[in-house]
Amino acid sequence: MKRDSALVESEDTFPALDETCFREAEHGALFEPDPVTHRPRILLLRGSLRERSFSRLANEEAARILRRFGCETKVFDPAGLPLADGAPEDHPKVRELRDLVIWSEGMVWCSPERHGAMTGIMKTQIDWIPLALGGVRPTRGKILAVMQVCGGSQSFNAVNQLRILGRWMRLITIPNQSSVARAFLEFDEAGRMKPSPCYDRIVDVMEELVKFTLLTRARAGYLVDRYFERKESAAELSAWVNLKSI
Repeated sequence: MKRDSALVESEDTFPALDETCFREAEHGALFEPDPVTHRPRILLLRGSLRERSFSRLANEEAARILRRFGCETKVFDPAGLPLADGAPEDHPKVRELRDLVIWSEGMVWCSPERHGAMTGIMKTQIDWIPLALGGVRPTRGKILAVMQVCGGSQSFNAVNQLRILGRWMRLITIPNQSSVARAFLEFDEAGRMKPSPCYDRIVDVMEELVKFTLLTRARAGYLVDRYFERKESAAELSAWVNLKSI
């Protein structure tokens, strides 16, 4: 049975769509050669202040691997960072963290699992990172890898929570992740990670992080350019123009 042509035609119309803000996918914006030539810039955050912190040791191994892949790495030390809203935004540790986030093209978040969740130290760092900062969206479209260390058997509670936060912060979170069970057995006295499947998984995660960062960093702005936000910006601009004309 043939469908009514008028019905088919009506299905191909978009009365609710703002045509001035609609954009079709641009192949050139997605597939042109990457003009960026500097080393990928990766920031690593950890969720512990302990002297022998296994999240710190795991991050240090991750940073070594990233440098082997040709990346530039920086590590934020959360010691001295105040609780969110517990200090002004010009606090030195808050400024340091935000500057590093803006500098980065990708991030590694590694938290211990405590009481079945990420630590408050990890969450505090993320809470200090704004969605918008002086017209800049510091996390939007950047790549994120998530890891956790466990004192007991393997769990994924912390990495699952970090994934939710990564999505909320408009980060592109890679599929792979690392959960190091019984972390106290995985590191030697010097703090280096022993050869193990857990170490191999961290190599896998960092390799994937580098690939996604190289693939997207020059196109991040285009990849997260959204119809709704273009429409919202157009409305704000129109209101501003109308106000100026009064």
